Amino acid sequence: MTSPMDVLLSRASTDRLKDPAPSGAQLEQIVATALRAPDHGRLQPWRYVIVQGEARSILAEKVVASTLRVAPQTPQFNLDKRRQRMATMPMTIVLGMHLQPDHKIPLWEQEMSVGAGAMNILNALHAEGFGGIWVSGPITQDPVLAAEFGFEAPHKLAGFIFVGTPDAPLPAHTRPDPAGFMAL
Repeated sequence: MTSPMDVLLSRASTDRLKDPAPSGAQLEQIVATALRAPDHGRLQPWRYVIVQGEARSILAEKVVASTLRVAPQTPQFNLDKRRQRMATMPMTIVLGMHLQPDHKIPLWEQEMSVGAGAMNILNALHAEGFGGIWVSGPITQDPVLAAEFGFEAPHKLAGFIFVGTPDAPLPAHTRPDPAGFMAL
């Protein structure tokens, strides 16, 4: 029997994903883990847009248009690759940050809560036998793209989580020794 600690320590990001992705109650439970992230002030800054099926091609076109707004000189090869990737992932979770800039809780704490929620999703996906990877990049700073997903300023995008079933065993990455990251 695998311990919860073994599950956490064996998680690795992957974009080599195939169907199926989680659905129904299982997907709701995975997203529920995100809502358990630390949330100073109980602001609940997490927002998720689930994209699958035919909506994937719409997502891909929005991302390509955003790329052209942010980096108009992007080579066609890169645009085609991005379009293909976004259109073929079994599921994409668009990560939104519902921010309250005038609140006493600093913006950076609100953003960290969204990041913690995303990590909970990645851990829950792995625990349920799925895989995922969190991707971002300059397009997350595009206010037009953010607004297309319902995150008008001051709200923002935090990136995208690609979701599915790994098409191969996850690689066993060598991780650094934790002692090098601690002071006692």
